[in-house]
Amino acid sequence: MKKVLLATIAVVLTGQLFAGGIVTNTNQSAMYTRLLARDATLGLDAVYFNPAGVSLFANDGFFLSLSNQSIVQTRTITSDYRFLNESEYIGNVSAPLFPSVYAGYKMGNLAISAGFNPIGGGGGAKYKKGLPTLEYTPSDLVPALSGLGLPVTDYSVNASFEGTSVFFGYQVNVSYKINDLLSVALGGRLVTAKETYNGYMRDIRLTVNGYTSRADDYFNVLGDQATAGAAAAAGAVTSMQPIIDLGAGVYTLAQLEGLGYIDAATVAMLEGGLVQLGVDPAGLDAATIQATYAAYAAALPVQAAESYAKASLLGDQEVEAEKTATGFAPIISVNFSPMEKLNIALKYEFATKLEFTNSTTKDVITGLDPDSGLPVTMFPDGAKTHLDIPAQLVVGATYQVMDPLMVSAGMHYYFDKNVDWDGREELLDGNSYELALGLEYALNDNLLVSCGYLYTTSGATGNYQNNMSYSLPSNSVGAGFAYKLNSKLELNIGCSYTMYQKGDKNFSHDLAGSGTLLPVLETYDKDALIGAIGLNFNFGKTTKVVEE
Repeated sequence: MKKVLLATIAVVLTGQLFAGGIVTNTNQSAMYTRLLARDATLGLDAVYFNPAGVSLFANDGFFLSLSNQSIVQTRTITSDYRFLNESEYIGNVSAPLFPSVYAGYKMGNLAISAGFNPIGGGGGAKYKKGLPTLEYTPSDLVPALSGLGLPVTDYSVNASFEGTSVFFGYQVNVSYKINDLLSVALGGRLVTAKETYNGYMRDIRLTVNGYTSRADDYFNVLGDQATAGAAAAAGAVTSMQPIIDLGAGVYTLAQLEGLGYIDAATVAMLEGGLVQLGVDPAGLDAATIQATYAAYAAALPVQAAESYAKASLLGDQEVEAEKTATGFAPIISVNFSPMEKLNIALKYEFATKLEFTNSTTKDVITGLDPDSGLPVTMFPDGAKTHLDIPAQLVVGATYQVMDPLMVSAGMHYYFDKNVDWDGREELLDGNSYELALGLEYALNDNLLVSCGYLYTTSGATGNYQNNMSYSLPSNSVGAGFAYKLNSKLELNIGCSYTMYQKGDKNFSHDLAGSGTLLPVLETYDKDALIGAIGLNFNFGKTTKVVEE
């Protein structure tokens, strides 16, 4: 009975909600949503995607880019565990506000820029029916108690979980154009991370002899019965001690009654107590009966404590917890233009070390410490955990096939196995990466349309996956348009849809801690839909070359 509620919550929403790695979001502008390949862009979102390219902007002066994406995702988990009442659990993730803000100032070959975006997380997930993890332990009660001969036939539980997670990134870059071929940039990102968890498991009920009762009440009654039985057994041991002291321990109760040592009422009481304990008193001598009662007097308090502990674990529980962390990562970027129509960009983001600290108002009991007997909770106040953002290598290129048509491509490689995820990184069999391809076509001087494709793979093994955090390969498609409202203002509209490949996890579940292992297959699936809108403001003047 060690896992009751939210047993794998630690990485609940920092997983791949949208485009990006296991932790990192890369869908960082409306322009990205409509193209999916911005890694060598010379547009205003180069502040994030290609910092070195900012020094190549056509206009000197101030620029500003504002984007928001509205994102919905559905997560579906199925379990074939035979004792569950539910087999399918659906979680809805929503992020109506997912902003990206980029601004800067270009002065000839030098540019200074800054950006703000949700570099990780960015949404909230709600599972209205809870999760398989929440129900495995309550569902075990039926077979476990039935196996003990108790008339338990069904269970029910009212469980829910909701969590939010957002890692805000604050980025600053200094970019410099060395010559017409080469530009460089140096920057950094400060990350402030916050996760919140709110959930409950209430009114766990058992059906016993056709009637339902709360599980905690049921186990409290069992505990009270064991306590009363222990007291009665201890009383029987004491009452029989004079008989033993007289050397009459070799006689049966009937013989003792016949010899006048005890009366019929005492015989009936002693025999009745043994029957209630499941012991046949026939033929037992007094010494054996006393030893039997002594054994139960010692064992029943242990059983009572176990019953009371189970009652506490199966009572109404709630969690209200918050985890926060801060980290920093340097960023280096290079832009190379070997010919007029070709642009190549490279970016390396160092890992962001994040150590989270719990701030807990309400917590849930997940078990009892075997040494101290004290409750073990899910989010001990002040406890620390680690969830680094991995280092990332990005390579991108654009090629102007003809005046109206541009092709974009990109690759993102995440160094997941080099991070600290409190050992969970050891469950990866490799690093994750993304491959992107986009097409952009100018219909006229003011309007262009675009589309793109993104493939994402993950190094997550079956052992890595769990109810609260799973990483799946995916295929994304995006499309949209950009329209110049005037010489200084551009509108971007885009949408994308991500289809994930289903993933499986086979494992063994310990039936009620009995040591009996039962096979379980969990299947994970999800999809995501994004709608984006953005405005680009360019207040500068076009840089002109004066010929003498």
